[in-house]
Amino acid sequence: MGRYDDIIDHPHYQSKKRKPMPMLNRAAQFAPFAALTGYDDAIKDATRQIDEQQSHDLEHVEDIY
Repeated sequence: MGRYDDIIDHPHYQSKKRKPMPMLNRAAQFAPFAALTGYDDAIKDATRQIDEQQSHDLEHVEDIY
């Protein structure tokens, strides 16, 4: 006997007092959220700094040759 054999054939519960939630609203509650506020900005800033440093390094190498 499986874990859920006693309830597997029961009908899905539907409230008699409330209408079902629209599919769009239901999906929204599972949408991703930014748990770490400011993290994306920090990544973009670090990426920008690295790009600027690489650009500066390339200019310096080109000046040498």
